[in-house]
Amino acid sequence: MSVKNKKQFGIWMDSRRATIIGHADASSEEFSVLGHATNPGADGNSNENAAQNQEKTLQAQFFKEITRHMQNAEEVHVTGTGTIQEQFIHYLAETPQFKKTVARECTSNPMSDERLVEFISGKFS
Repeated sequence: MSVKNKKQFGIWMDSRRATIIGHADASSEEFSVLGHATNPGADGNSNENAAQNQEKTLQAQFFKEITRHMQNAEEVHVTGTGTIQEQFIHYLAETPQFKKTVARECTSNPMSDERLVEFISGKFS
């Protein structure tokens, strides 16, 4: 399968928001912003165990919201701040739909959508 036909996606993420980059349709050779996802974070909770469970639930919902934009992904490049990228890559590896997806990661600061499209395009060229 040629590189042009592969389903490639790029994601910039931190623990609260994500920007998903990919090809708008199968015939498109240019990357574009497919969507954004947000994680509102846990409410203030006096019970530490309940707060931890709520945070895990919200993170799982956040990851599912991101993957809705990545149907049949073959390659994913995840970038951003913190360790959330590693957690997302582990989530992909544990999800049957994404078991064969090749995932790479790096660390980067927040950037504009246009700059992110350029950055991800460079990672797949």
